[in-house]
Amino acid sequence: MKKLVLLLIALCFFSCKTNDTLKSPNFILILSDDQGWNGTSYKMMSSEKYSKSDYYETTNIENLAKSGMVFSRAYSPGPTCSPTRYAIQFGQTPARLKHIRVSMNVDHIDHLGMITIPRALKEINNKYVAGHFGKFGMYSEPINFGYDYSDGMTGNVDGNIDGTVQTKWLPQHYEDPKQIFGITNRSLSFMEKQVMNKKPFFLQISHYAVHSDLVSRKEIFDKYKDKNRGVYHENPSIAAMTEDLDLSVGEILKKVKELGIQDNTYVIYMSDNGAVEQILGSKKTNKKNKGYNYPLRHGKGTLYEGGIRVPFIISGPDIKPGSSSSVPISGVDILPTIQDLASKLELTKTMDGGSFKNNLLVDVNSEIIRNNDFLVFHLPFRRGSFNPHSAIIKEEYKLIKFSNSNKLLLFNLDEDINEKNDISKQFPDITSDLNFLLEGYLKEVNAPKWKKGINWRPFKKTLEEFNSFY
Repeated sequence: MKKLVLLLIALCFFSCKTNDTLKSPNFILILSDDQGWNGTSYKMMSSEKYSKSDYYETTNIENLAKSGMVFSRAYSPGPTCSPTRYAIQFGQTPARLKHIRVSMNVDHIDHLGMITIPRALKEINNKYVAGHFGKFGMYSEPINFGYDYSDGMTGNVDGNIDGTVQTKWLPQHYEDPKQIFGITNRSLSFMEKQVMNKKPFFLQISHYAVHSDLVSRKEIFDKYKDKNRGVYHENPSIAAMTEDLDLSVGEILKKVKELGIQDNTYVIYMSDNGAVEQILGSKKTNKKNKGYNYPLRHGKGTLYEGGIRVPFIISGPDIKPGSSSSVPISGVDILPTIQDLASKLELTKTMDGGSFKNNLLVDVNSEIIRNNDFLVFHLPFRRGSFNPHSAIIKEEYKLIKFSNSNKLLLFNLDEDINEKNDISKQFPDITSDLNFLLEGYLKEVNAPKWKKGINWRPFKKTLEEFNSFY
């Protein structure tokens, strides 16, 4: 009798474990490159006419949005590539990670020991398999982040991006522009394999599109060349590349349905930062000369809205189709949210991100569960014509502080999405409070500090050699 009881307990244990494995949700994160908030044909904000493109066509991204939730105030953790990608993986701001620009030494980051999205999921269920295909954009091998399958430590050069001034803004045509379809096919194979093996998975698909160079398929380019141009978007190469990217999204969504995993799979779509403000020659063709991110100000490489506010869509089990939230979120929130959706949230003291699970499943206006009730962005070096600056967002207010002059700008984003009207003089208390929070956070994390003559490069130079921190 005792043996029978033990056998029943064992069977129950293994049965429960199997059921838990089957219930573990899949996660697909699709990350576009340099795609502005208004870079799709779906409104990121229902009340803002130009929160979608007036020229590009993204039918599949539209379908994804209609099946899930759009966050109208979603932010990339940084205004450029690599800092954002690191922040997403670790759930920490670039300021805390001390990785605040591309081609910066990262020897100080514990790639093997710190929690990442793959590691967080494998701690919940060791059956999880993690894959990353496309542009990695980080300076350590994917296996060191917990990925089981990947394209390796890829960067811009692997995606038809040569960066030469002579070619980057000229139309170029390939059958597989920016490896869009190769990346897609490898992702589809990964999905098929995990479903066949009954393994839950995390898949990150990081596209090189729509970063320059202007590469697309010839037939799609010709379609947009013959189409009436938009007021703010008018470049047929960017439009064609955007449609090629959208086709990839469609293939991923189609495969989710084919594999029968749509009731157990979350799909997230976002960009790593805003679009460039202008491209060579666009001032002659952009009818109002407002820049590609209009109605947002400026673009990639700045902490104005055009540089960091990005498209963000998520669909999945129990998310109301066609829903939207205006609660500010950031890419650092992805790790904790995935953790929360897969099991339960475990915020550590060094985790900047929080969970927006309640926004997805309970109330779109729920408060994000995070350690701080604000978002911080940090750019402590001169970039082009822009002086070093940092920013903090709390509720409807945004403060920008320029490090070299201590100049403060305050905006009410609910009333002034264009960031035209500095209200710091009208609201000195709010300005002072936000500045206090910003400075306090940067000191707490010992963030890199602007100092004349420092640009945090070259790659071989360590943080200690720069020796400039809060």
